[in-house]
Amino acid sequence: MYVFRLCCIAVITAVSALILKSHKSELVPLCLTAGGVIIFLYVFDYLSESIEFIKTFTQSTGIDNEIIRTVFKIIGIGFLVELTAGSVKELGFEGVADKLIICGKIILFVAAIPVLSSTYKIIVSLINLV
Repeated sequence: MYVFRLCCIAVITAVSALILKSHKSELVPLCLTAGGVIIFLYVFDYLSESIEFIKTFTQSTGIDNEIIRTVFKIIGIGFLVELTAGSVKELGFEGVADKLIICGKIILFVAAIPVLSSTYKIIVSLINLV
């Protein structure tokens, strides 16, 4: 049901942008931005339920909270870069969007180093058990 509602919001935003394009083209980016914000605000409610599950899961399994925070940071960076790059492309600046994506990938790589380090420590500790 959530997906259907999100699709409806996206279609309403797109139709509104098409109507505005023929009458007031300078308002189209504002309309698209507003639609995007509404979609994200709607999803945050759904996301909070998943975050509660993940907190419970990590506490029961003993996974380090720092690893989970880092994974969420990586996911957030990826989503933010992709959203921003898509918005910049819609405005007609593909070169800037491409550079943003490349820089985002570099930042993701650097942010993933603690997860790689933690994975290495786990593997070494498992090898020492054998």
